[in-house]
Order: sequence, then C-alpha cells, then structure tokens
Amino acid sequence: MSVLSPSRTTTQQVSGTASPAGRGGNRVSRTGGLLLVAPFALLLTATVLVPVGYALYLSLFTDRLTGLGFDGPQQVFVWLDNYGDVLTDRAFLDGVGHVALFGLIHIPMMLGGALVLALLLDSAVTRLSGMWTLTVFLPYAVPGVIAGLIWAYLYSPTIGPVDDLLPFDPLGSNGVLASIANMATWQWCGYNMIIFLTALRSVPREILEAARVDGAGPLRTALRIKVPVIRPTLFVALIFTVIGSLQLFTEPLVLHNFTGSVTTNWTPSLYVYDSAFINNEYGRAAAASIVLALVSALLSALVMRLSVRRSAR
Repeated sequence: MSVLSPSRTTTQQVSGTASPAGRGGNRVSRTGGLLLVAPFALLLTATVLVPVGYALYLSLFTDRLTGLGFDGPQQVFVWLDNYGDVLTDRAFLDGVGHVALFGLIHIPMMLGGALVLALLLDSAVTRLSGMWTLTVFLPYAVPGVIAGLIWAYLYSPTIGPVDDLLPFDPLGSNGVLASIANMATWQWCGYNMIIFLTALRSVPREILEAARVDGAGPLRTALRIKVPVIRPTLFVALIFTVIGSLQLFTEPLVLHNFTGSVTTNWTPSLYVYDSAFINNEYGRAAAASIVLALVSALLSALVMRLSVRRSAR
C-alpha cells in the first residue's frame, strides 16, 4: 500500500496541474472562435437585423395630420393597420399576381435553358466551348437598366424589329409580362449556366467512364448521372431565382416609361418604392416590405424542404 501511495499522489498532482491548463486551452479556443465569428455577426447585425428591426418599427406607425394641420403630419402608432391596408389593397394583390405569373414563365424557362446549355458545353459535342461560354455569359455583365433600355427599344412598335416578328404587341397589356420574363431570362441565363457548368466539371470522371463502359449514351449519361449529381446546385439556384423573382423591380421600372401597361404598382417591389418615395407613406412601404420578406422566407424554406426530401431518397 505504501509503495503505491507516491504514484497515486503523483497522478493526483499531474491531474491537478493539467486541469487548469486544459481549462485555459478551452477558454483560448472559445475566445478564438468568438473573434472569428465577430466580423460576420457585426455585418449581419448592421446589414440585416438593424434594417429589418427598423422596418418593423416603421410598419407600426403612420403619418397623420392632427388638429388643423398647421404643425404638419405627426407620427401615430396604428399597430397592425398598415399590414391590413397592404393585404387588402388591390394594387398590392395585383402585383403579387403579376410576380406569380412571371415566376411561372421565367423560372422554368431560365433554369431549364441554363441547364441545357451547361450540359452541352460540358459534353464533348460542343466545340469552342470557351467562346460559347463567354458569349452566353455576356448579358449578365450588362447593367440591368441598360439591358432594360435595350429591350425597350427592341420592343418599340416604331423603331424596334421585335414587334414585327411577334403576333402580339410586346408592350401591350397581353404581352408585357412575357416581354419582361424574356428580358430577365436573357440576363440571368448565362449566370446560372456558369454555376451549373462549374458543378458539372466537378462530377467524378470515374463515374462517367463507368457509364460509357456500361453502354450509356450522352443523353442517358446527362439525365441519369450528371443531373442527379448536381441536384443540390439546382435547388440552390432555384431558391435564389425564386427570391429574385419576388423582388422583380428593374425591368418593369424601365418599361414603365415606354408603355402604360406597366403601372407604378405593377410588382410588390414597385409598390414599396411608390409608397415610400412617391407618396411618402413609409409605414405602408415598411409593412409591404415585411410581407414580401416573409413570403420570400416561406418559399425558400419550402424549396429547401423539398430539396432535403429529394436528396434523402
């Protein structure tokens, strides 16, 4: 018993001296982690949390004239009245309908076209793939306002050639939605094609070689191997495209100066812009922006849930 006592005492001393060092190492590790997270947390707070919080604050107030109105408008707390006014406003609901129809046309056309182009450029069939990649990507490099002006003049019935080629007026009430979808698809197709092409280039070549040995042709390889492998990338692009469609702003804003078919409230984003900077109704604009943000978040969560379910299969 006496022989084992020193070693036991030594073990206790070693453990006693090692424990504070371990706790100190954990504190250093936690401090380092907090320092790494701090820039992101500050940026998130300054660019997202503070603006959203201020928008929530503004959405609960409105400006009204009190008394004889000589003192100017006063900020009045109205609780959720702004949200009720927005959700019952015919102009806002029509804008939501326009964006929904725009998404039904634009999202499958743009993502489908980008995927087909990426598959063609990734295959050995296409020659001069670098030149074609740059050509398709170039529209994305054009600023949105400039692209809108270009297409507005192309759609013009007096000087544009597109009006003579179509069976409908591209700036008329029945054709302006398709015209805006075409403008957005032209600008964003190349951008998403680059994303898909990059994902396709990361597909293991061993899988493709095995498919060729098994007798799979180019079409079967593309549909059964390449597309399933890059499915997570497709869902990410879908999420960003849905959010971008809900925020449709530049194209209708430019065409508003060329046709009466596009009103100042044609989309929810235009509704927010018109309420805030034209009519000075900041409470209504803030409420509309919060509603738009919630719809974007819900649709994004829905797409993410579908993505997880498809990936689990």
